[in-house]
Amino acid sequence: MKKASRKKPWKKEQLPSKICIHCGRPFNWRKKWAKNWDAVKYCSKACRNGKTPTTSR
Repeated sequence: MKKASRKKPWKKEQLPSKICIHCGRPFNWRKKWAKNWDAVKYCSKACRNGKTPTTSR
């Protein structure tokens, strides 16, 4: 039996994105951020904790 393929409702290119306020890198929407996407400011836990150096990009 073949597994039923699930179609994603959108493509990666269509996902909303933001710029991390710590490192300045762009990051895309993730399912775990669905409830509080407006409050998300950092791309990772390391940036949130301020452990990665800021880059001038």
